[in-house]
Amino acid sequence: MSTQDTTRRLRPQLISEDVISWHGLQTISTYDTNRADASVANLQQAYQAMLTKQQAETEKLTLYRAAADAARLAEWEFHNAVLAMKEVVRGQYGSNSDQAQAVGLKKKSEYKRPSRKKLVAS
Repeated sequence: MSTQDTTRRLRPQLISEDVISWHGLQTISTYDTNRADASVANLQQAYQAMLTKQQAETEKLTLYRAAADAARLAEWEFHNAVLAMKEVVRGQYGSNSDQAQAVGLKKKSEYKRPSRKKLVAS
């Protein structure tokens, strides 16, 4: 048997097939084995552990998504507050002031004037 790469997730289809196999085994009343890793008790314990871990993962993903949404909204609120502050600075001090430059706005006088393009005679 080849080495198993346990760092990657199993396909949901494969897990579903395993669950169906487990449920099928539960209908076999005469199943008995000497292999501890294939015993009914071990299978039951591994199945319950998988369900518990999947539930915990789902709960944490939900919390993560909620936290990510809250952070995204807070970022937008901050961004909009900064935009409002820049408008106030431009209104109070003018668009060509040092104060406007201090908050990250470009002075009106620093914009390059458009130059005339020379016509090339043919």
